[in-house]
Amino acid sequence: MSRKSKVKIFKIILTLIVVAILVGVIVYLFPVMKNLSTKEGQVAFKEKVEDSGILGLLSLFGLQVAQIFLIIIPGEPIEILAGMCYGGLWGTVFIMISACIISTVIFFLVRKLGKKFVCDFCDEEKIEKIQNNKLFQNPKKVEIILFILFLLPGTPKDLLVYVSGLLPIKPSRFILISTFARFPSVITSTLAGENLALGDWKTSIILYIAIVILVALIIFIISRFDKEKITRDAINGIK
Repeated sequence: MSRKSKVKIFKIILTLIVVAILVGVIVYLFPVMKNLSTKEGQVAFKEKVEDSGILGLLSLFGLQVAQIFLIIIPGEPIEILAGMCYGGLWGTVFIMISACIISTVIFFLVRKLGKKFVCDFCDEEKIEKIQNNKLFQNPKKVEIILFILFLLPGTPKDLLVYVSGLLPIKPSRFILISTFARFPSVITSTLAGENLALGDWKTSIILYIAIVILVALIIFIISRFDKEKITRDAINGIK
């Protein structure tokens, strides 16, 4: 069996596992989720999560593995679910620790297996575009570039995890950047999820908008002082 066939089978199996987990989570939580607007419904939801124990944590971790590893689903729904189940604080801690573990594993796999491994899971044209961009190959600038891209909402962070293994960046720096630059995006979603679990839809929306505005303000300030237009060029480099 060829390498491509093996990778394709692996992707199919992992996708089926993800679908199974998602269906299982929905079936398990839906009976109480529909009553979150009531105090009784919120208590029932909390009890349901507590009853799931370690299996609930493993299911959430499995979804995040698939989300980062396969790049098939956006991260926000999983982060919101983490916030609903474990609150803004512990949901954020869980997401950031698991993202750190998964990203680190992928980074070192890329360093060991090379570009072929990356192309098995990512668009080869995008990989070529980033690799051929002098900005990403500049050891003095690549760290700030990755920090900005991981910080920005809507950038393909999972693609960046794979590509980073091909770039001139120290593993320790990559781990710090890819973990902590996610914080604004993660805390936004987990806090929104926590308030959804409390039946407070308005606060969820306000929090989400407020943190998005804050991140946009940070990026605006960076761009204003970015005389070399690194931010603009970096964003264009991953489109």
